Amino acid sequence: MRLVCLRLRNFRCYKDETAIDFDDITALVGRNDAGKSSIMDALNIFLNDAAPDKDDASKDGTASNLAIICEFADLPDEIILDDTNPTTLDEEYLLNADGRLEIHKLYSGQLVTPKCTDILAYANHPIAEGISDLLQLTNPNLKKRAQELNIDLSGIDPKVNAQIRRKIRESMPDLSLAEKLIPLNADNAKRVWDRLKTYLPAFALFKSDRASTDQDPEAQDPLKAAVKEAIKEKETELNAIVEHVETEVKKIAESTLRKLSEMDPTLATQLNPQFTRPKWDTLSLLQKD
Repeated sequence: MRLVCLRLRNFRCYKDETAIDFDDITALVGRNDAGKSSIMDALNIFLNDAAPDKDDASKDGTASNLAIICEFADLPDEIILDDTNPTTLDEEYLLNADGRLEIHKLYSGQLVTPKCTDILAYANHPIAEGISDLLQLTNPNLKKRAQELNIDLSGIDPKVNAQIRRKIRESMPDLSLAEKLIPLNADNAKRVWDRLKTYLPAFALFKSDRASTDQDPEAQDPLKAAVKEAIKEKETELNAIVEHVETEVKKIAESTLRKLSEMDPTLATQLNPQFTRPKWDTLSLLQKD
């Protein structure tokens, strides 16, 4: 993916929403305090999941509505979202009217320690009843929704969310498309966002206006960016391994719960097996001897 536009709202000197186009841009030129560094810091916050500082909210703006918005082009032909099976951003109705992937990140700039409160995609998306929230639904709830809509899932793999979503949409007479914000940090959509962000471009910010050590972000971040890029190349294979391990672990967990329920039904109902997915980018990098 390629970043083509950044929009800032209530971020430092950018009180009103301001757009910066990045098509073929190679440099930012301006007087001191014009907002050049703010643009770079905003990209670092967005692309590297960094947190804003307590003073990053615009002083005269709405601090609780601090927003960093990025639009991307040159999108992949296929993409892995919540399953190992490929789908497309167009098929999932995740593109805006210009055919771009547009992601909004909102932050609680009014807090001493600001945090990301919402991650949303702005897209031309179905709003018809029963299909507007398919990305948020887990596999059991997707199958339940198909049953409620009297949609036959034969001919597809009912374990694959993307295939169920496609079947439901294809079975509806009118999708009623409209531009809307789609939550990506709630319910099953969290998993969608975890996959989606692996396709975002890598970004490393190097500040040369102060002394650095080998443990500063300026030294560590380029290496983290290299790790991130290396992981992207093997993302599909890594996800397939995780899916396989998760499936096998869940089989054992379910078998164990069945046995426990025979001995103590009360205890079994209190147990809820959880599988924590590995974070491949948390690898040791540069260390001082």
